[in-house]
Amino acid sequence: MLVNWISKSTNSLPKNASHRVGISAFVMNDKREVLVVQEKSGKFKGTGVWKFPTGVVDEGEDISMAAIREVKEETGIDTEFVEILAFRQSHKSFFTKSDLLFVCMLRPRSFDIQKQDTEIEAAQWMPVEEYAEQAFMKRHDSFSSVAKVCLTKSEKEYAGFSPIPRTTASGKTTYLYFNTKDLTQV
Repeated sequence: MLVNWISKSTNSLPKNASHRVGISAFVMNDKREVLVVQEKSGKFKGTGVWKFPTGVVDEGEDISMAAIREVKEETGIDTEFVEILAFRQSHKSFFTKSDLLFVCMLRPRSFDIQKQDTEIEAAQWMPVEEYAEQAFMKRHDSFSSVAKVCLTKSEKEYAGFSPIPRTTASGKTTYLYFNTKDLTQV
């Protein structure tokens, strides 16, 4: 496990984390095209796989804000958070720590892609069906399941979890994520 930060950039090592929390951003425009990227490094480098923008939630950052930030950083696209569609938990996946990944739906507020040169090889708007039909998606059930959830959301009613501001006993504002479809007031 990495325990000493040697880069000249800001130290982002968690103090004693048990989990790494990340987001995957499903952003679809009115033409049923999804925002996808190809990464310059990591396990997807050079594979030709188009994937949703992803990233790690910073300390003290809400999931919804992390999703908006990561999309903006990687693609230059401004977005509005809609809901969490699904989440995945896996163990011993990141330096023996558990990993939580939240698949978030965002609504685009701009459409002109300005890709980040340091992390992203390419970025584009792709028809949602073409995204789901990639051979990689079909070979890996975790990715194909996410693609199915996103296709279902684009075609039918599928209610995810919306962030609802709530106040804790200590008076702090927090977000409770839940399905609000059939609720009028909680």
